[in-house]
Amino acid sequence: MSERLVKLDRIDRNILAQLQENGDLSNTELADRVGLSASPCLRRVKLLEEAGIIMNKVTRLDARKLGLSLTALVQIGMDRHTPDRFETFEQTVASYPEVQACYLITGQDADYLLQVIVPDMDAYQSLLLDRITRIPGVTGVHSSFVMRKIVDRQALPLDYI
Repeated sequence: MSERLVKLDRIDRNILAQLQENGDLSNTELADRVGLSASPCLRRVKLLEEAGIIMNKVTRLDARKLGLSLTALVQIGMDRHTPDRFETFEQTVASYPEVQACYLITGQDADYLLQVIVPDMDAYQSLLLDRITRIPGVTGVHSSFVMRKIVDRQALPLDYI
C-alpha cells in the first residue's frame, strides 16, 4: 500500500469529487458547492495541484459523434522480457493517438493490454498490420472488440481516502 503525500480532509475530497464530475466549474461555483468562500477554495485547489493530485483538466469528447465508433482491446505478446524491448514498445505505442490506454499486465498469456479507438475495421486493420505488429519484439496479438460500453468513467473512487 502506498503512502499519500498529502492528508486530505472531507472538504478536499469534496473538491476532488466536484472537479471529477465537472472540471469546468469556476472557482466561485466550486466554492459554493463545497461550502467555502472563494479564496480558501482556490488555495486548496492550488495545493492539490502542487501535490500532483490534480494532474490536469480535460474535456471529454463523444467518440461516436466524431466518427470513432470501433473500440478494440488488444492483447500483445512480446518475444523477450527485457527492459529495452519493453521500453521500445511502450514509447512506440505511446506515440499512437489511437491508443487510449496501455497496461503492462500479468495473469494472461499477453504482456500488454491496449485500448484502441478508431473509426472502423479498415482503420483498425491498418493500425494493427502497418504499425503495431511492426514494433520490434511483438510476437502475438489477440483482439477483442467492444460491442457496448456499460461503464466508462474516469472519476476515481474517493471513498477509500
